[in-house]
Amino acid sequence: MFSWIKYKMQLQRSICGIASRRPGCVTFAPLECTYRPSKKKSITNRDVKLMSSAVPLLSIAAVDAIYQILQPPAEYFQTLSLPEPLVHWGHPGNMAVVLFAMGGYGAAYLGWQIRTSSDEAVVAKAKEAHPKIAAGMFIFFALGAVGGMMSLIMQGKPIFESNHVWTGLVGLGLLGVQSLLPLAFATGSGQARTAHAYLGAAIMALFVVHAALGLQLGLSI
Repeated sequence: MFSWIKYKMQLQRSICGIASRRPGCVTFAPLECTYRPSKKKSITNRDVKLMSSAVPLLSIAAVDAIYQILQPPAEYFQTLSLPEPLVHWGHPGNMAVVLFAMGGYGAAYLGWQIRTSSDEAVVAKAKEAHPKIAAGMFIFFALGAVGGMMSLIMQGKPIFESNHVWTGLVGLGLLGVQSLLPLAFATGSGQARTAHAYLGAAIMALFVVHAALGLQLGLSI
């Protein structure tokens, strides 16, 4: 840049030297070279920065809201001086019963009886019990999730720093999808029933992994 300005000044002196032999001399002011950042680029960078920070801010707000909701009842249960083993293992024990009794028998076993059994009486009985037990499993799992978070708060432990909580939340979300699939059974194509059956099996497998992660978490705190 400086060599270019020097060249312009030399060119100016040469022109003035030539013009001095003629009436009037044309003078040239050195060009002023300043860097001005692109306004469009600065706006773009700012927008990207805001977009990149939006998700963490929303996540922090959601976590803070959950703590604000669960902290008061957790503090109340702490005043009851409950036995430490109950606080520590109450949630895992209850959820294990729900998983293997309501989930294993009511949801998985009865559900596959409806699909595979040739005994009309068995199928009719399973069709009556299966949706009721599956709905109860979803309700108890949802309540159990709240109880598990409260248990962690009562023990002074963070909620969202373990894989156990995330597999539980994913499992609850998939159970919600699973509960909507029977609405498509009336089409008669059979695809919705097949999806319902195999998604249910996948959800049960996920909750078995969830239970193993919960046992690992319980032994670590």
